[in-house]
Amino acid sequence: MAVDILKHEFVPLHEILPKKEAKDLLESLGVTREQLPKIYVSDPVIKRMEAKEGDIIKITRKSRTAGEAVYYRAVA
Repeated sequence: MAVDILKHEFVPLHEILPKKEAKDLLESLGVTREQLPKIYVSDPVIKRMEAKEGDIIKITRKSRTAGEAVYYRAVA
C-alpha cells in the first residue's frame, strides 16, 4: 500500500508558482531567487511534485496563532 505524501496530514500544501507569479513575488519582496531559502530536488515532496531546479514553491501551513502561514522556497 503506497501513501501519497502530498495528501498526508503532516505535509503542508506545496504549490509550484507560475513564472509570472514568481517574478511578481520576487519583485514585491525585493529579493532574488538565490536569496530565498532553499528546498532541494531530493526532498520527497519536491520529487513527487516533479518540481525542477529554479522553481519557487509556495508552502501554506496551518498555524494556531495566525490561522495560516505562507512560506516560499527556491528549488535547488
